[in-house]
Amino acid sequence: MRVLVTGGAGFIGSHVVHGALAEGFEVAVLDNFSTGKHENLPPGVRVFQVDLRDRDGTFRAVADFQPELVSHQAAQASVPVSMKDPAFDAEVNIIGGLNLLDACTAAPSSVRHFVFASTGGAIYGEVPEGERASESYGLEPKSPYGISKLTFERLLPIYREQRGLATTVLRYANVYGPRQDPHGEAGVIAIFFDSAMAHKKLTVFAKRTPGDGGCIRDYVFVGDAARANLRALTGQLAHSIMNVGSGRATTTLDLAQKILRLTDSRGTIEQGGVRAGDIERSLLETSRFEQTMGAPTSLEAGLTETARWYRER
Repeated sequence: MRVLVTGGAGFIGSHVVHGALAEGFEVAVLDNFSTGKHENLPPGVRVFQVDLRDRDGTFRAVADFQPELVSHQAAQASVPVSMKDPAFDAEVNIIGGLNLLDACTAAPSSVRHFVFASTGGAIYGEVPEGERASESYGLEPKSPYGISKLTFERLLPIYREQRGLATTVLRYANVYGPRQDPHGEAGVIAIFFDSAMAHKKLTVFAKRTPGDGGCIRDYVFVGDAARANLRALTGQLAHSIMNVGSGRATTTLDLAQKILRLTDSRGTIEQGGVRAGDIERSLLETSRFEQTMGAPTSLEAGLTETARWYRER
């Protein structure tokens, strides 16, 4: 079976690539390398250096490799970037995604299943205290990034019904782990590890007022996200939409303190203001995930593995 992973040289995508190879798939990567890195890829993997906004290039890559399965990880993944430049966000996440869908459904494409990396962290909007957002929870994104992900989700049923493309949506919580780039991809854990290892300040942006402990998030280890993608690609998920998270709430302040301890850092914590587009509380309901995948990796275990990677890097 041939699998095309878009964004496969990036953080999450490269873990999907390694996992797919371990499962015996023939794998190719489509990536523009704006944030992805060649060193994230194992030797011998076929690479198409293409930006999804390049419609002709996207069509040529899909026609050349003739994948049967597609894992679509490529994205503009930063909420702050989407707030500053919503047009760019839409070009990548909607127009680029449409180019890929059209390429996957154009004759003589052999694509049978399309897995989309969506967002649970931004698509549901505010999740009140005491609640978790299930897959049927109301969708109220507060940023152009969340809106673009939701828009693309809403396009998938059309391609399923009109063009026969089977699709699965994975709504990620805040994914973290080895290979996450603090300078190129969104992720507070990568930023905190980078600062902690250099004994610099870790900035905790406020939920409402500086010093309040910061926003509340659901953090999921990248290995769990990669496993979910492989289950989706091989048709082992019972639902067409699944949250990928831990179901555990963590404040930004608690996260910063854990990372300082794990790294024996002399860094300090700085209290910041509220960032535009930030959701105060985001927490996913993960029963679908756990029924299929088992218990998610604990934050402690995931941070320990991430700290080991930073020390060995």
